[in-house]
Amino acid sequence: MEIRFLRLIKTIAEEGNLANSSDRLFLTQSALSHQLKELEIQLGFKVFYRVRNKWELTEEGSVLYKIACDVIDTIDKGLGTIKQIRAGSSGKIKVSTECYSFYQGLPAFLQKMNILYPDIDVDLVLEATHHPVSKILSKEIDIAVVTSQPSNDELISIEIFEDEIFAVLHVENPLYALGYIDVSDFTNIHLIIHSYPLETVSVFERFLKPNAVIPFKISAIPLTEVALEMVSANAGVMCMPKWALRSFKISDGLGFKKIGKNGLKRKHYLVVRKSDMTKRYINAFLENFKEHFQNF
Repeated sequence: MEIRFLRLIKTIAEEGNLANSSDRLFLTQSALSHQLKELEIQLGFKVFYRVRNKWELTEEGSVLYKIACDVIDTIDKGLGTIKQIRAGSSGKIKVSTECYSFYQGLPAFLQKMNILYPDIDVDLVLEATHHPVSKILSKEIDIAVVTSQPSNDELISIEIFEDEIFAVLHVENPLYALGYIDVSDFTNIHLIIHSYPLETVSVFERFLKPNAVIPFKISAIPLTEVALEMVSANAGVMCMPKWALRSFKISDGLGFKKIGKNGLKRKHYLVVRKSDMTKRYINAFLENFKEHFQNF
C-alpha cells in the first residue's frame, strides 16, 4: 500500500471530515474523495462510514489506522534522524599542507568532495603552508597535511600514505649514470625547489641537513612547468615524488633517480584538532581524503 493512502486514512480519522483533511493534506475534497474510493476498491472493503457529516472508521479501517500511525511515525522519526545527520554534514574546512608538491593532488579530490558533499566548503590556505601545525593550534586552519607527526595532546595525526622522493634530472646529466644519487653528489648540484624556507623542502630537511650538505646553488621556482623546463635544459635538478608530476608532460630527455641507496621515503599525515573529531563534516573529509590518497 502506498504511503499516501496511509496518510489519507490517518488524517481523515483524526480530522473527522474531508474539509479539515483537505486543508491538512493540501488537496481538494474532491481529490480526497477520489483517492479514498480508489483505496476502498483496491482493498475490497470500506474504510470509513459517513455518519451525519462525520467520517468514522470501520472495523477494518481501525486496523489500517493503527498501521498508518505506526508506519508514519517510524518514517517521520527516521527522516528526523536523517535531518539531524545532514545538519552535521555541513561546514567550512580550511586546509593547508607543509609541502607545495601536495597541492598537485588536491584539485581532483576537492572536485570529488564538492560532488559528494556540496554542503562542505573546503578552502585551501596557501599562506599557512610554512607553519601548518601552529596554524591549526591557533585555529587559522582546521586540517593540515604534514610529513612528521606533531607532539601535541590537542592534535590527532592520521597516517595516509607513504611516498618516495626522486631526483628528476636530464639523462645527459653525469649523475644519471649512477645507480642512485648520494648525499655527497648534491654538493655539485643546482637544486631547483618550489620555494623557501628550506625547512619545508623534504630533500633538504630529511637528507641534506642531517648530513650537513648544501648544494652549490639553490633556485626557488614556484611554477612546476618552468622548473621542468629548467631540468629539460639540463640546468638543474628537481626532487619530487612521481605522483606530483602525473598531470605534467614529462620530456623523454628526463629521468628519475633514487636519492640515497635505500631511497628517500616519507609518510604523510592528516593533522586535526581533537576537539573537531566530533564534527561529522570533519570526519567525512578525513575518511574520503584517506580513501582517495591511500593508493598514491
